[in-house]
Amino acid sequence: MIEPVELMRLAIKKAIEGIDAGQSPFGCTIARGDDVLAISHNTVVATTDITAHAEINALRLGCKTTGQIHLEGCIVATTCEPCPMCMAALHWARVETVYFGASIADADAAGFNELQVPAADVLKIGGSKVALVGDVLSAECRDLFKRWLERSDRIVY
Repeated sequence: MIEPVELMRLAIKKAIEGIDAGQSPFGCTIARGDDVLAISHNTVVATTDITAHAEINALRLGCKTTGQIHLEGCIVATTCEPCPMCMAALHWARVETVYFGASIADADAAGFNELQVPAADVLKIGGSKVALVGDVLSAECRDLFKRWLERSDRIVY
């Protein structure tokens, strides 16, 4: 099984690729066992699609890769705590565990229009069985916001 920290490093690398391409500082990786099924970053600006968050893009790719809409047994590493939309999609995909680095508060502090609804609350209120683990390489994930804020061409949404 691929370790969550290793998956997070892949997500961070992908987020950096996204930042360098003019996108926002979010990355996500999905794996099952020893197989990485998807690695993606946020493409909201490039696709003019407000739903093109890193987690949604990774879910789309993971489902296409497996040919299945459910990703049971999968673990997810995402550089920031999932927003309510992404957390709901991860629940619907039936992933096993979601690991995240930076928090919603970190994204808010960087200027993102975050709903102040913690992912843990979404899971609890919804009665989800998805496990949620925070603070995985959180300093490195917060550094993505700093890197993004240094860009003069950034778009905040």
